[in-house]
Amino acid sequence: MRTITTEIEIAAPAATVWNILTDLEHYHNWNPFIIKSVGKVAVGKQIRNTMLLPGMSEQVFTPTVLEAETNKSFRWLGRLFVKGIFDGEHCFYLKELRPNKTLLVQKENFSGILAGITLRYIGEQTEQGFVAMNEALKVMAERNI
Repeated sequence: MRTITTEIEIAAPAATVWNILTDLEHYHNWNPFIIKSVGKVAVGKQIRNTMLLPGMSEQVFTPTVLEAETNKSFRWLGRLFVKGIFDGEHCFYLKELRPNKTLLVQKENFSGILAGITLRYIGEQTEQGFVAMNEALKVMAERNI
């Protein structure tokens, strides 16, 4: 298994960060990584994300929500075709450090027979996408408190 992890401290309450993160309909207004998202943040539901990695064309994937714990965690699992080819479990964890300070951890665990070779080609861009999304979410949350 291979993992990409990024984190950022946001000067806003976890509830503010959560509300922006789970408002999928408005990703197109602020998110440079997942530029469009449709669906409902609820366990068992499938969402449709359009991702834009730096230097690449748009890619659409349809993960299933595994966890949605208000103000704490949002997790999904996406697959390329069938289980075991290229799977990605994407996680957002929120930890309120103080009333107006939240740590956001964005992490993805990749597995499957194509994980190693695929990440050699897109691993760096994927991490850049996480960082760009974290920074944009920070700007939005700090603007909305």
